[in-house]
Amino acid sequence: MNLRLIEVFLPDEDAQKVPELLQDYSLIEIWQTQLCNHQTLVKILLSGEEAETAIDQLETHFSQVDGFRLILLSVEASIPRPSRPPEIGAELKKQPQEQELDTQLSRINRHELYEDVSATVILSWTHILMVLLSTVIAAIGLLRDDGTIIIGSMVIAPLLGPNMALSLATTLGDTTLARQAVKIGAVGICIALSLSVVIGYFFTVNPEIPEIASRTRVSGSDLILAFASGMAGALSLTSGGTNAIVGVMVAVALLPPLVAFGLLIGSGHGQVAVGSMLLLLTNLICLNLAGLITFSVQKIRPRKWWEANLAQKVRHTAFSVWFVLLSALMFGIGLWWKNHQI
Repeated sequence: MNLRLIEVFLPDEDAQKVPELLQDYSLIEIWQTQLCNHQTLVKILLSGEEAETAIDQLETHFSQVDGFRLILLSVEASIPRPSRPPEIGAELKKQPQEQELDTQLSRINRHELYEDVSATVILSWTHILMVLLSTVIAAIGLLRDDGTIIIGSMVIAPLLGPNMALSLATTLGDTTLARQAVKIGAVGICIALSLSVVIGYFFTVNPEIPEIASRTRVSGSDLILAFASGMAGALSLTSGGTNAIVGVMVAVALLPPLVAFGLLIGSGHGQVAVGSMLLLLTNLICLNLAGLITFSVQKIRPRKWWEANLAQKVRHTAFSVWFVLLSALMFGIGLWWKNHQI
């Protein structure tokens, strides 16, 4: 059973209101511990599915109270094992089968998701070094026409975070997170592109190498790959199971065409390089659009109603912008390939 432990620090008189405030929740256990300075620590053990709404409830009632602090912890195990109350189990059996597939019950809560995503868009020397290393390895793989080496580069490429952070930011209407995601993403792309151009300048690049040639044109399968990668990245984050394999899927759509573009530019194959650039832009748009759709379907929303209204406007605007950009790009790709067929 997916469990969370909520720790709430409150003045003594406010702490007494917590059990009544959460009486409609299926709490597994609740404890209160007296602290110094007339403060009380309230510990609440409950299912992960109810954690988000419970936190919203507590924050709504106590956010203006002096001394209020809420800490959310993930519970690995609880002994004895908790079980659903009989009445809860009976209600679940009466529900239609389609209601069992609630998208909100299949994900971690909004607060955990935000912390996980925001931690991936911090500019550090480690992030820069990983971008440099993955670019060098990808360039070697492309020049040697070795798919195994290219896959190795995608394992370490830190490209999942910025793209998923931007999708989450537009879903929540969080401009601060969006700016940080764009900044980190742009820095990573610029570093990888610059290094690729330098490598292409000093090494011989043959545009007919299969691994490079396959990254100079856009096909329907590329769109499907980018959409699938974006959805996989978003689902991995919301399920709390982010791993390197999903990061590889996102990197598949971005790193090889980006490095191929830089290599071709550096070696003077500008016309061929345009194909790689178009593939990169198409994949970038599809990734973010897929992430935005996935987060929206899973009903990730801000707590306050006015923030939710703003987020809805931002989300609709983002949908429109991504669709317009994708449509315009596909139209441009059609025209370009009609006049520059290789």
